[in-house]
Amino acid sequence: METEFLEIESYTIASEVGDRDGIGVEFYCHGEMIMEIFRDDTKRTREVTLYKKELPITLVEKAIQIFKQEIPEEYED
Repeated sequence: METEFLEIESYTIASEVGDRDGIGVEFYCHGEMIMEIFRDDTKRTREVTLYKKELPITLVEKAIQIFKQEIPEEYED
């Protein structure tokens, strides 16, 4: 079985106010969103949502590194 080669091709920083309140980074591969890391200012949490099963851990680690570089740790009130 051949494994599809995945890498982060692009990412978008997006803030959201409504159902949840915070800012996150959406990660894309082959034009498809594969993962989102979100800082929820209401719940005071940071969460990862995977949109593709079985992502390589190196890809997830890279996404976390980008998230930490782009998004401040401090929560907004």
